[in-house]
Amino acid sequence: MIEVSNLAKIYVNDGVETPALNGVSFSIGQGEFVAIMGPSGSGKSTLVQILGLLDRPSGGRYVFEGKDSSEFTENELARLRNLKMGFVFQSFNLLSALTAQENAAIPLITAGVSKRKAFKQAREQLAKLHLDNRLDNLPKDLSGGEKQRVAVARALANEPMLILADEPTANLDTKTGSEVMQLLCNTACAENRAVVIVSHDARLKEVAKRVITIEDGRLVKVEKGNHEANCPMEHKHAR
Repeated sequence: MIEVSNLAKIYVNDGVETPALNGVSFSIGQGEFVAIMGPSGSGKSTLVQILGLLDRPSGGRYVFEGKDSSEFTENELARLRNLKMGFVFQSFNLLSALTAQENAAIPLITAGVSKRKAFKQAREQLAKLHLDNRLDNLPKDLSGGEKQRVAVARALANEPMLILADEPTANLDTKTGSEVMQLLCNTACAENRAVVIVSHDARLKEVAKRVITIEDGRLVKVEKGNHEANCPMEHKHAR
C-alpha cells in the first residue's frame, strides 16, 4: 500500500534550511500495524503528514497504492484523504459546534453517505470506545480523553484502508489507552487495514507488528513488535 524511497523534507524559513527527514525508506502493506517511534523533533510527525498526503516531500518518492504521490492533483489528494484515509491528531481537530456523533460522522457525510447511515456508523464506532452515553455532547463538555476517543471514532467511521494516528494515547488513561491500541490492532488484523501510529508510548511495541525508529530525520532501526504474542486475532487464527 505504501512505499517510501529515500524520502526527504526540508523546511525553509527566512532563507534558513532545516531538514526534517533525510533518506527515509520503508514499505507498509495492508493489514500491518506499524509504530513509528523516536524522540521529539525527530521527524515523526512530518513523516505522518507526508504519508497522509497533507504535505509533499522535498525529495525521494512516496508511492501510495502503486502511484507516485507527486502525480496526484489537488482534487485527487483530497479524494484519497477522504475515502482511503482516517486521521487521528494529537490536537483532536474536533468541530466545536458539533456533537460527538456529528464529529464522528463527518468523513461519511463528506463522502456522500446519507445522514441516517452516517450517524448509525458513527454511533457504532463511538460505542466501541465507550462513548455511547456522550453522543450528544459538544467537545467543550468532553474531557481530553473523551475528545481523543471521538477523534479515533471519526478516523474509523469511514472504514479507511489506511489509518494514521499521531500520539493517539497521549491524553488517555492506561486502561483506555490500551483499549484504543487494541481496537486499532483488531482493525488492522480483522479488516485488513494498514495502521500507522506515531507515538512515544512504549506500550505500542507490544501490539505493533513492526516498530520503526526515527532519529534526527533518519530511519535508524526497524524491529519486530510483540504483535503475535498479544493480538487476539493472531491467537484465533492459530486455533
